Amino acid sequence: MKIIGLVASPHGEQSSTRRLVSAILDGAQKAGAQVELVDLAKARIGYCVACGTCYKTGVCPIPDEFNGIYARVKAADGVVWGSPDYFQTVSAQMKAYIDRQADGIHCQMMDGKYGCAVSVAGGPSFQEVVDYLNGVFVAMGGSVVGGVGASASNPGSMDTAEIKARDLGRELVKSIAERRVYPDQEPVHCAMRERFRHLVNLNKDVWAHEFKFWKDKGWL
Repeated sequence: MKIIGLVASPHGEQSSTRRLVSAILDGAQKAGAQVELVDLAKARIGYCVACGTCYKTGVCPIPDEFNGIYARVKAADGVVWGSPDYFQTVSAQMKAYIDRQADGIHCQMMDGKYGCAVSVAGGPSFQEVVDYLNGVFVAMGGSVVGGVGASASNPGSMDTAEIKARDLGRELVKSIAERRVYPDQEPVHCAMRERFRHLVNLNKDVWAHEFKFWKDKGWL
């Protein structure tokens, strides 16, 4: 079992967000999973330019580090998303990575994978970022196990969140091993599958990669 953690904070090893992602990975590792942490803020990931090439070929043509990181995410069983709260949303580094996964949402590439999210805010708004990241994961076909956040201005918040994060890492491993189904997320999965089934069929002559992907999956 492989679980990958994505941290999108520019504070490196001093990052509170990284601390929580690392705690989840620590809990997962102690529960038997292989883990990997990727620092998105240190990676060269440019902005999506909406060229549509990934729909045709399955590969983004921008020559940076995105394709390599994304390949490791697709090979994992579980994904941990981590971003600080910047004005009630994710950091620019995380948003750049998310936007580059355009083919991933069309192909529901997180189908069969399990994930969770963390965020640290200066105030109380970390939950908005946790919910956003988990919402993106569900929209891409994945199953969300939970989320953890903390307020840096609240004494003791980080210590409490770190304990919860380790527990969440263990829960993530259990969810993957048991192939859990979350009934509240299934309506979103069904709606997204139907939406992109229609779009891929409509553009099958142009989106050659995506049409073949859907056909091979038996979703058409």
